[in-house]
Amino acid sequence: MKAEIIAVGTELLLGQIVNTNAQYLSQELAALGIDTYYQTVVGDNLGRLQRAIEIARERAELVLFTGGIGPTQDDLTKDALAGLLGRTLSIHQPSMDVIEQFFSSRGAHMVESNRRQALTIEGSTPLANVTGLAVGNALKHDGTFYILLPGPPKEMKPMFEHEAKRWMLEHALTSEQPLYSRMLKFAGIGESSLEAQLLDLIERQQDTTIAPYAKEGEVTIRVSTKAASADEANAKLQEVESEIRNRLSDHLYATEDAPIEKIIVERMQTLGLTLGAAESCTGGLLSEMITAIPGSSQMFNGGVVCYSNALKQQLLNVPATLLEGPDAPGAVSSEVAEMLADQVRQLTNSDFGIGITGVAGPGMSERKPAGLVYVAIAQKGKPTEVMKLQLHGGREIIRLRSVKTVLYHLWCRLG
Repeated sequence: MKAEIIAVGTELLLGQIVNTNAQYLSQELAALGIDTYYQTVVGDNLGRLQRAIEIARERAELVLFTGGIGPTQDDLTKDALAGLLGRTLSIHQPSMDVIEQFFSSRGAHMVESNRRQALTIEGSTPLANVTGLAVGNALKHDGTFYILLPGPPKEMKPMFEHEAKRWMLEHALTSEQPLYSRMLKFAGIGESSLEAQLLDLIERQQDTTIAPYAKEGEVTIRVSTKAASADEANAKLQEVESEIRNRLSDHLYATEDAPIEKIIVERMQTLGLTLGAAESCTGGLLSEMITAIPGSSQMFNGGVVCYSNALKQQLLNVPATLLEGPDAPGAVSSEVAEMLADQVRQLTNSDFGIGITGVAGPGMSERKPAGLVYVAIAQKGKPTEVMKLQLHGGREIIRLRSVKTVLYHLWCRLG
C-alpha cells in the first residue's frame, strides 16, 4: 500500500514549527508495511488544500492528514475533505460532551468555535483524542482511505497509536505484510568506502533492502524486509547481516541504533575498566559525550580540559621543553598527545587514558594547519598508541571527528 502524508498549517511553511509529525508517521507506516512515497505541506487555504488532496488520492491509497482540525476558522482539513468528497459535516455528540465537560470543570466560558473540534465527516469513524479536544476522523471513499489527525504531536501520536492504527488494521491493512528492519552501526570508515565494499549487495538487492545513512563519525546501514512473520524476517535479515559482517567486522560496532560512545560505556562497565581523558582542542567534547550516557560514572573517572600550555605543565606534567622553544615539537605534536594520555591515566588512576591535541581552526596554530590533530590512547601495561589525523571541515566538525576517531580506536582496543 502506498501512503501520502499531508501536513496542514501555514506555520509549517513559514518555518515556525518543524514538521516532526511526518517523520514519526513515516516510521510507523513503514513498520506496518506501508510505503510512504510523498509528504506534502500545505497552508491554511481551502482551495490549495483541496488541490493537494486531489493530487494525493491519484498517487496514494492511504492519505493521512496532520493539523487543521482545531477550533479556529483556519482549521480547514475536515471542511476541505468533506467538500471534495461531497459529504456533510455534523457534530459527534460524545466528543461534544467531552469538550463541554472540559470547559465546565474549569469554570470557563466555551466560545462557539470550539464546537468545530467535535465535527466528523459523514460516514467516518471518530478517533478519540485522549490528550486534547479535537476528534479525529477515518473513512474510506472510492477506494482511498483517509485519516485525519491533530497537529500537536502530544495529541497526534496517541491518537495514531491507539485509534488510527487499529482502524487501519481492521479496514485497510488486511493483506499487508509488516516491515522488519535491523540497524547496523559502523565507525572508522566513511560512507563511500563502506558503500564500495557492499556495492554488489546493494545493486542486486530485491526482497531485502540495504540503505546506508551517514552522519559525522558514524555510518548506519538499515537492512529491511517484508515478511509474514518475525521468524521469516529474521532468517532473511540474518543472511544479509552475516555477509555484511564478513566484509566489515573491523568497523561494525553495534547492531542497534546507538552511538559508539554508548557501546564503549557499556563494554567498559562489563569488563570493569575505567577511563580518563585529557583534551586540548576538543575542549571537553569527549568527556561530555561519555558522561551523557547513563551509567558512565562507573567507568569514567574524570577528565581535564588543558587548553593552555601552562595547564598542560601544571596538571599533567608535560615538560616545557616539549611545548615551547625553537626545537620543541610544540603542543600540537605526537609527543604531547602521548604525554597527555599517559599522565591523565595516572592522574585519574584509570585503566585507559586518552589524550587529544590539535588545531581545530579556523586559522593556523604553531604554524600548523587547521585539522591537524594528534590523538593517543594509553593503557595500563601496554605501549601508548598515537595517531596523526588530518581532518577537514569547520571547527566543530574537526572537534567531533577527532573525538569519534579516538573512540573508534578505543573500541578496537576493547575487543
